[in-house]
Amino acid sequence: MIGGLVGLLLGAAGATGVAFAGPAQLAPFVGDTAAESAAPDNRTGVGGVGGVGEPSGPDEPVVLPTTRGTTSTGTTTTETTTTTETTTTTTTGATTTTTTGKPSTAPTTTTEPVEALPEDEVVALVNEARDLAGCEPLTVDERVVEAAQEHSTDMAERGYFSHTTPDGVDFAQRMRTAGYPNPGGENIAKGQRSAEQVMNSWMNSDGHRRNILNCGFTTIGVGLDTRGWYWTQNFGW
Repeated sequence: MIGGLVGLLLGAAGATGVAFAGPAQLAPFVGDTAAESAAPDNRTGVGGVGGVGEPSGPDEPVVLPTTRGTTSTGTTTTETTTTTETTTTTTTGATTTTTTGKPSTAPTTTTEPVEALPEDEVVALVNEARDLAGCEPLTVDERVVEAAQEHSTDMAERGYFSHTTPDGVDFAQRMRTAGYPNPGGENIAKGQRSAEQVMNSWMNSDGHRRNILNCGFTTIGVGLDTRGWYWTQNFGW
């Protein structure tokens, strides 16, 4: 599926937008860029895919002391009780009485399949692309998800499209506020109505693709607000 991502652009001019921010030192996977512009984040760039922001963030992860808790794993024992019905035959003279128990019928439970969220589909597509590039898969971190979702919601509610909020808060500050100590990068997009569409847009832009294929990143969080279809993809060291 990912093979078809590179080289495909979606949407008419001005219909969708993407922008990225990330560290200066990125993965050594560089392909031809199909949509890149020096315009600010909130302007439409070449091919209607959007402006591409300048990289920002630390060159190397900031190592902070962390406290690791101990997780106890309990053992659950399931007991199964089997009941055997018996047949009793009573003989009185010429009369024979036979009592037989009736088998019980267990109810049948049907579980409906759960439809995957677009955010989860993006994570799956990112890890598929990373696997093809020789990178380890990213792990979803709820703190990174919180920062990403907050930014998508804020862009939708206040009607802007940029890595930096009108108040001057950037992606690194948002991630640290959410409790994640080592921000790595961010991709944003606007207007794409599916995980496949937004990944096509990002993979067709050199900067965004570098964030996705940065083998140094270890975590990911994706946020989406369908009021305008604002996507945020945060990465952490």
